[in-house]
Amino acid sequence: MSSTPPGTGTATATRPRPAVGVPHTRVEGPQKVTGQARFSAEIPFPELAHGWLVLSSVTRGRVTGVEDGPTLAMPGVLTVLHHGNAPRVEPRPGMLGPPDLTVALFQHDRVPSRGWPVALVVAETSEQAREAAETLVVRYEEEPHDTALHEEHPGAYVPEQGDPVARKGDLAAALAGSEVVVDELYSTPEQHHHPMEPHAATARWEDGRLELTDSNQGATWVAGDLATMFSLDPSAVRVRSEHVGGGFGSKGLRAHQVAAVMAATRLGRPVRVVLTRRQMFTLAGHRSPTVQRIRLGADPDGRLRALEHRGLNHTSHVYEFVEPSASVARILYDADAHHTDNRVVRLDVPSPTWMRAPGEAPGSFALECAMDELAERTGLDPIELRARNEPAVGPLSGLPFADRHLLDCFREGAARFGWDRRDPRPGTRREGRWLLGTGTAASSFPAGSAPSTAAITAEADGTFTVRIAAADIGTGGRTALTLVAADALEVPTDRVRVRIGDSDFGPAMIAGGSAGTRSWAWAVTAAARELREHLVPGTVPPPEGSTVRVDTTEAVKALPPKERYSYGAQFAEVAVDPGTGEIRVRRLLGVFAAGRIVNPLTARAQFVGGMTWGLSMALHEEAARDPHTGGTVGADLAGYHFAAHADVPPVETHWIERADPADPIGIKGIGEIGIVGTAAAVANAVWHATGVRHRALPIRPDRVLTAATRRDDAGPG
Repeated sequence: MSSTPPGTGTATATRPRPAVGVPHTRVEGPQKVTGQARFSAEIPFPELAHGWLVLSSVTRGRVTGVEDGPTLAMPGVLTVLHHGNAPRVEPRPGMLGPPDLTVALFQHDRVPSRGWPVALVVAETSEQAREAAETLVVRYEEEPHDTALHEEHPGAYVPEQGDPVARKGDLAAALAGSEVVVDELYSTPEQHHHPMEPHAATARWEDGRLELTDSNQGATWVAGDLATMFSLDPSAVRVRSEHVGGGFGSKGLRAHQVAAVMAATRLGRPVRVVLTRRQMFTLAGHRSPTVQRIRLGADPDGRLRALEHRGLNHTSHVYEFVEPSASVARILYDADAHHTDNRVVRLDVPSPTWMRAPGEAPGSFALECAMDELAERTGLDPIELRARNEPAVGPLSGLPFADRHLLDCFREGAARFGWDRRDPRPGTRREGRWLLGTGTAASSFPAGSAPSTAAITAEADGTFTVRIAAADIGTGGRTALTLVAADALEVPTDRVRVRIGDSDFGPAMIAGGSAGTRSWAWAVTAAARELREHLVPGTVPPPEGSTVRVDTTEAVKALPPKERYSYGAQFAEVAVDPGTGEIRVRRLLGVFAAGRIVNPLTARAQFVGGMTWGLSMALHEEAARDPHTGGTVGADLAGYHFAAHADVPPVETHWIERADPADPIGIKGIGEIGIVGTAAAVANAVWHATGVRHRALPIRPDRVLTAATRRDDAGPG
């Protein structure tokens, strides 16, 4: 440790080498591999009690009785909460919009979906709570249910929230005047995000203050929602979430946190509630299935005259969630007539929620497959078609692009992949029993930012402590902020300590929307620069332990309106066995333009992880609902298929570091761009291998065989 006083380590002559842009192992890595890093379900508390949620066994109806007497008499049982005795709560609009009544537990006798929480059993041990919960008798009055999404569902409507519709031009006239038209339906199934660490929360009251130790993607988000629900002053709620084992959009405010708070309030002692893997299929949210219609109209040279993208997803009767699959078309390509709309259907299903690349992941599958079909019909190379429809400004907004390097990604990716050696004719390459094919697709994802608060303290020993309510959900956010802070302070990384995951540190962006690191880094950089103004040689140094706190609200608001996005080009090579329907992805390559890359080591992991998930989306992931029971079939990680190690080929990722020079931070999110477009690239490669289009995911072996049979039966032409 340097003995140099805090103010003298910033001189140009002793400035350390930049940390940003240099590979760096995770700063908390040693803690995690040695077991010192404790996750939310591992932290001990005196007199800790355990809660176990009881979930509805019917899909629609009402609870007519909870026979809790025998359960209360069981060993160790402390209480049973249900709609007849639970505290009243009042969800109100929060950080992310309208109130989510999914978390308003035990407020009425209605059952809106199978797996709805109807009771919480609390006992001295987890084992006692589970055994008692499994004996609790709950009686229902069951009603007919509807859980099936289809394009012509009579209940479909355009939601009021968000920006569901965007249009310009006369679509009917543009389609009528187009010489080449693609008009197809595409669909994606219900999908689930299951982070390695299950959802877990411990609630307790300490000196009149509610404290929640939790696994979440934003401590201030959860604290704010709990304060409104339980009518508490915001200062009376503290949420801590130091280590999080994955989130993917699922770890906001959920039923288990509310249940823990209710029980801790009732018992006056700490209560922990942990979800099982099976419970997560109904209580952690999911990606809604989608049905999407794409209509493209073009001239023979491939120039788009019409682009229509319509998306439909299911939502629950409790909370309206829109999976904005059609919105991806609003930024990628221009057309004279450009229409997009997102619609929803209320069904008797659990509430969907954000899942990695919401909207863009399923939407890019439909749009990028449709563009591949248009390339086939116009006789153009798929990359050339995209180049001919590259917009100069936002296709619908008319705003300038902050930067746009989509074609640069395609050029770089094509050179690395060997795209120029591709024979465009489908079904021509064979290797033994395997048919080989290659495909490509575009990626885009918003590069947003949100106001955040950060504080930095100059310690007496020459180190600096950064405090920000960020959340590291496994992405390497804590390490990225360490590198950003070190560069902004002009000190080595070992003189920076970053503390995160505590709502007492002030409001900060959640780890979501690929906007976390960008937002937090902006606040940390601003705080570091302000602190350094007091520490430069020749000025009066501040007292030891001096702290600077900044809030970027006004700075974020001052950003000029532009279209801010990350971009990417995805390439895939597949082998298809026409005899068994087996598909093997042999190569995946992605090139991304995502601004400054803070830590190449963890950035590559994020890109590879996203592309792997896209492969899984294309070939494996599908949650099926039994139409008779309304429940998920195979609600576990054995029944829900996803890509295993043997399914994943070498994944190659590269990036182009270019950003808007007027951008004060230059960082863009990378957590979601990797999944966008990957499924389409794989699907397009399957077409190139077999000559058969697959417009429904996942592309299972049975679907490959069925499609091949239909093609053979149709005969030539």
